[in-house]
Formats: sequence, structure tokens, C-alpha cells
Amino acid sequence: MLKKWGLATPDLSFKKLEYLAKKRTGLSNFGDWAFQKPLEKLIKAYEQEANLTMLGRITVHELIVNILINLLLLEEKRRYQPSVEIEPITDPVFIIGLPRTGTTLLHGLMEQDAKVRVPQTWEVMFPANCSGNIEESNKARDRTRNRLNWANQLAPGFKRIHNIAPELPQECIVITAHVFLSTQFHTACNVPSYQDWFEQEPQKLAYEFHHRLLQHLQIERTPQHWVLKAPGHLFALDALLKRYPDAKIIQTHRNPLQVMPSMASHATVLRHALSNQVNPKEVAQDWTMRWHLALGKFLEIRDRSPSDQFLDVYYDDIEREPLEEIYRIYDFLGWKIEDRTSQSMKTFLDSNPKNKYGVHRYSLEQYGLNPMRERKRFLAYCERFSISTTEK
Repeated sequence: MLKKWGLATPDLSFKKLEYLAKKRTGLSNFGDWAFQKPLEKLIKAYEQEANLTMLGRITVHELIVNILINLLLLEEKRRYQPSVEIEPITDPVFIIGLPRTGTTLLHGLMEQDAKVRVPQTWEVMFPANCSGNIEESNKARDRTRNRLNWANQLAPGFKRIHNIAPELPQECIVITAHVFLSTQFHTACNVPSYQDWFEQEPQKLAYEFHHRLLQHLQIERTPQHWVLKAPGHLFALDALLKRYPDAKIIQTHRNPLQVMPSMASHATVLRHALSNQVNPKEVAQDWTMRWHLALGKFLEIRDRSPSDQFLDVYYDDIEREPLEEIYRIYDFLGWKIEDRTSQSMKTFLDSNPKNKYGVHRYSLEQYGLNPMRERKRFLAYCERFSISTTEK
């Protein structure tokens, strides 16, 4: 089809992608970020495993080029703002748990506190535009909105599962994707060899870049508290704590028999947008195994860390009494919650009711997940945290 219109198939070679990023910006310095190996692993997996449609290939091509453009622009910004490197990131809070366990709601609620800083979607998609210039920032917001509208057209069911908007908080996996170390890639496309490699990497590069981006974002607007979130941190708690030894971790919990089909639905919708060869049951089996192993490694590292660094929060409690859980989190953090903050959180809840964009339906059977097998798989985890595995 592309040839019919005189267009070439997008070239996913490293050299071509790098060339296009440099050509579009007129810049050539990516900085010291050693992203070449992760990107080469990812490109190989895209070519050999992802079964991308032509539209999928175009989307992946532009994703990588835009990431490389961000790296070039950020390095240029750093040249004029060397003080970014001494910006302190102190006592950050990370919300971490299996996917679909309430992390997004907690993140959104805590953002309502004027003392809290979160990475917003537009800031993560166009970080070089976070300069304090209102016109530049508004252009970045508009570009983000256009990209998200395009993404919603590609995956029309995704908004029902997980809403994204320019000013809403964004996950850290989009930050670490800038050095091509992120669960984002295997979630959206079938790239198992990349994900296998990613899970064995020490992740130091990912968190060094994560730290640098927070420094970049706060140089224009210094927060009293950073609050970050991503289920993907389950794969790298050791690296996270080495980069942020003073971090506080809010770990969210939910019945895995509800989590796993919801997670599989999320990944399946994304993959259908870029490939016409998606097997939902294979998606579920693959990711269920991966999240189980990641959770086990996370808990091993947690057990070696100070116990007062962690707080457990339960999805059912978040759903039933979200503000009560927020008060409990604030007590844990030693923060004061002001009346205006509490009112802002209530307004946020009223404006974002559950199922605002439609009901997200899923079941174990739909994704070929056997209840007895999954109970056995997650038995130790559920017993440790007193999680019921009753199907609802």
C-alpha cells in the first residue's frame, strides 16, 4: 500500500533512526546515555517477533525517532543549564504494585496536593519543552493531545481501561523508555526476547536517566515532594533503591485472580493496535508468569530493606474509602493533609468516577487462565498479605 502511494517501508535500522533524529533537530549529541545496546535488542525483537502491521511499523518507527529527538534536545538544554546536575531529588515516594491494583487512582489523588509534584504526560512526552515558557509549554500540550487522540484511534478500547491525558500523571515506564529500558515495549508489542534480556539487566542506566529527568523537570518548578508510580518498578527495586536510597514505597495489593485477566486485557488491546497476530491467551500466560517472577524478586529485595520504608495498601480499601487510604498514606509519610487538599481530592473523585469511559470487562476464562493454577502460583504472596483469592 505504501509503495502504491510512492512511500517507502519505514526503516527500523539503528543508523537510519539515529540519522532521522539528528536531521530533524540539527543536533548530534545524545549525551553519555548508553542506550545503543537496549535499542538494538529492541529493534531486533520488533523485526523478528512483533509481527507488526504496516501501521504498527510506522508507529514504532516514529516512537523511536521521537525518543531519540528528546535525548538530543535534553542534552542541548543541559548545555545551557548545567546546574540541572546538582538539583537534589530528596525523599521521593514511589507507588508500586502489580498492574491494575489502584496505583493510578492513588497517583491522581496525591497530585491534588499543591506540595506534590508528579511527571505529567505532556512533560514526559516533550520534556525539552518544560522550560517555564507558557507558549512553548502550551504547544507541547497540544502536540501531546494530538498524539493521544491518534493513540485512542489506534486502540479505541484503551481509554476504558486506562485514561491518559496531557495534564494527568504519567508512569515512570515512559521516562525510562527514553533509554529503551522499560516494560512499555513488551506490553504494547510482542517482543519477548527483548523483555527476557530486560529482566536480566541491572537497570542502573534506567534509574540514572530517571533521576536526571526529574532534575530537569524540577529546575523550573521545585516540588516539596515527588510522587512517582509504575508497576514496572517491580522488575527493578534494587536499582531504584540504589538511586533513591531515601525513597518511600507504597505497595498496592489486589487479588491476583482479578489482576491477571485485567492486565491481559490491557496488553491485548494495545497489541491489536500494532499487529494483526495477537493471541490473548498467550499474552495472559506470558505476562502472568513474568509478573509473578517480578513480584517474587521485588519482595526478596523488600525483605532486605528497612521495613519502615514500605507501606501496604489494598485495592479493595482504595475502591471503598479512597480518602481514608490517602490519610493513612500521609500518616506513614509524616505529611500534613490540609483542608484545601482534602477538598481537591474529593473534587477529583467526583470528576473521575469509576467506569467514566465505560465498563472494563474481563475474566480468567476469557484469557485461558485456570483459577486453581493461578491460586497456587500466587499462594505465598496472598498468604503473606492476607489477600483473598475469591473470584468476584
